[in-house]
Amino acid sequence: MSRDQGKIIPFPGVSPTVPGLQFRIELLLVAEPVWRRIVVPGHYSFWDLHIAIQDAMGWEDRHLHQFKIDDPRTGVKLRFGIPDASRFHGASEVLTGWDHRPADHFRRGLGPALYSYDFGDEWQHEVHLEEILTSLDAQAGPDCLDGEGLCPQEDCGGPFAWEEYLAEHPSTEKFRPEEVVFDNPHERWIRTFGHD
Repeated sequence: MSRDQGKIIPFPGVSPTVPGLQFRIELLLVAEPVWRRIVVPGHYSFWDLHIAIQDAMGWEDRHLHQFKIDDPRTGVKLRFGIPDASRFHGASEVLTGWDHRPADHFRRGLGPALYSYDFGDEWQHEVHLEEILTSLDAQAGPDCLDGEGLCPQEDCGGPFAWEEYLAEHPSTEKFRPEEVVFDNPHERWIRTFGHD
């Protein structure tokens, strides 16, 4: 240990590393494969994971979302997202995504969660937990490791309308994981709900 290293005094209860979760997110019902592999800190909430998926996929976060996952303890299907008293799409049964962590509900070897975005166009994604990383820099945010395929355009009408659009407008553009920019989930919260 160098002399300078000996002067570092860690703060109590603050770990320089945290667990991480590696997910593979795949968009369903589209002709060409569209998927992303991301890593998020283990302390992330479902709201934070929602923001990471939006940014990695290329969505614009203009619509409601919902995670459906089997509780590993009871087998009961749980929903996480933004509760809505109007009962639209069963939203009154949705648990607040910002109060629950994926790390408490995902288990390796269990089936994927279903992430729904835009209940009009009905974009469905399978969210697979691939790996639990033992250490991730505590200051690190999400990271996009890999992926394939371009995200459909917002409000295009759903998977079949998107397939028709691509048939008429083929693209040679490639997805580049290094170009993904992740938003701060807290800042997105303030923009979405107008308060802290």
